[in-house]
Amino acid sequence: MSVSFKTLDLNLLKVFDAVMEERSVLRASQKVALSQSAVSHSLARLREMLEDELFVRTAAGMQPTARALTMAPQVREALRVLEAAVELPTFVPATSTRQFTLAANDFATMVLASQLLQILGREAPHIDLTIKPVTRIDLAEQIDLGRIDVAIGVFSLPPGRFRTSLLFEYDDVLIASKKRKLGRLDKAMLAGLPLVVVSFGGEQEGAIGGFISERGLARRSEMYDRDALERALAESDRPPRMAVTLPHFLAVPGLLQDTELAAIVPRPLAKALAQNYPIATYELPYAATPLEVRLLWHERVDGEPAHEWLHDVLRRAAENLRRGM
Repeated sequence: MSVSFKTLDLNLLKVFDAVMEERSVLRASQKVALSQSAVSHSLARLREMLEDELFVRTAAGMQPTARALTMAPQVREALRVLEAAVELPTFVPATSTRQFTLAANDFATMVLASQLLQILGREAPHIDLTIKPVTRIDLAEQIDLGRIDVAIGVFSLPPGRFRTSLLFEYDDVLIASKKRKLGRLDKAMLAGLPLVVVSFGGEQEGAIGGFISERGLARRSEMYDRDALERALAESDRPPRMAVTLPHFLAVPGLLQDTELAAIVPRPLAKALAQNYPIATYELPYAATPLEVRLLWHERVDGEPAHEWLHDVLRRAAENLRRGM
């Protein structure tokens, strides 16, 4: 059966987009304000027109077929363009009830959240945020599909369809329990410490040079400068010992208490943790490469007032971090 766009009901594409996003007929029906039977009927019509199942029901939800995955970004973009064409391009933060979805690791969330929420409380008290982990997801796909409005992280040469903006820079420091009283660190002392480090992925997930690449988007997975550490201790009798490698920073303060462990962490995080935990911060006996934490978004939202405002708010939330370097 050949498909004619002239006879295509655009409501079918809205239903398709909702099921693609929610992976559930029930949640899709709530999203588009239709009954479940109406959503199922619309899917059946679209399946017949396109001669493809589009979605297969599994225990994990409605899984898209290859045809659906190919269609999804184009359908989402077409609906966005149509919506922009019929709606006034205005955005009033003080009265908006929008929900924005961010992707960030726990480090970025911990050092930005307080200032960010203060700004939102003053300027946009009805706006809601969903923060998804930047790890364990195909970040590029999620941004391409419009499920993530902006990602926060360290990226290497993003593809041309993405835009970036600097938030802040950081380097590494060492933290340990205040009980340790390490004094001035030298390389020999560092070589003898059992270290805690954070890595959001490893070789088993395709990490190369500390970065994981998905669909051309490379994001940093190792949250410390491994190369600088290994170079600094290359002549030591003992190579650096990674006693504990974690996928997040949340457990680090607890691991340092009443143990011989020390951790290499971003400088802004060390400052934040020291406000709430009995830890001391030490300068490393080598120069770690400063890293840029950046915002990253899809080019299609350039110029949209709501997204421009969101990016500005995030940059303002990071002002103290920029001054702290």
